[in-house]
Amino acid sequence: MVTKNQIKLVVSLKQKKYRSQHGLFVVEGEKLVKELLREGLRPFKIFVAIGHDFKGYAEVDQISTTDLKQMSSLKQPNGVLGVFHMTRARQFETSDWIVALDAVRDPGNLGTIIRLCDWFGIKQLVCSEDTVDCFNPKVLQATMGSIARVNILYTDLTDFIKKAGLPVFGAFMDGSSIYTQKMPERGVLVMGNEANGISKEMTDLVTERISIPQFGASTAESLNVATATAILLNEIRR
Repeated sequence: MVTKNQIKLVVSLKQKKYRSQHGLFVVEGEKLVKELLREGLRPFKIFVAIGHDFKGYAEVDQISTTDLKQMSSLKQPNGVLGVFHMTRARQFETSDWIVALDAVRDPGNLGTIIRLCDWFGIKQLVCSEDTVDCFNPKVLQATMGSIARVNILYTDLTDFIKKAGLPVFGAFMDGSSIYTQKMPERGVLVMGNEANGISKEMTDLVTERISIPQFGASTAESLNVATATAILLNEIRR
């Protein structure tokens, strides 16, 4: 039986300040919840709609679909809602590529970039403090579980870059073509804000300006930041 206080807690976790206060975040859907459990993330509580088969975990509570709807961020809750303890960023390694995000604000973009890092074996993702929260429900849905396999740090990005001691590649419209660049075995790939690109402070730290050549009509202003990240990571790994 779920209590009113439990419902209130889960609903409050939709806001970043309460996620930070309690050290908890919410994910929805059986597949995503099981993915995080397999990766060793520590559950606080798992709420399962009555009639939905989800067994084998001590933290599971059966609840009504009405209660689940009150807690859910989805228009159509899909039966399983997990509340997990937040993971803390581990010590960063500089032996491989690192992706750095400079004020990326869209949850879908961040979630997709986390998933891309997982796909391309990029273990380290560093975000400016004004980048959208990685525990935002929309970000988590877009990661499809990859949040558990990528080390994510929020920090002063300029300070981090200065201390990393790695070549810094920034994505710019007027940069050199990624297809003609010889990419090193390790470095930092900086991706900028959806509307304004890479900030002036970060631009000053970039050692190589790179771009994705445009082959189609010049009416396309720019690529979505997540799409651009996918193309650049593919070239880095290739």
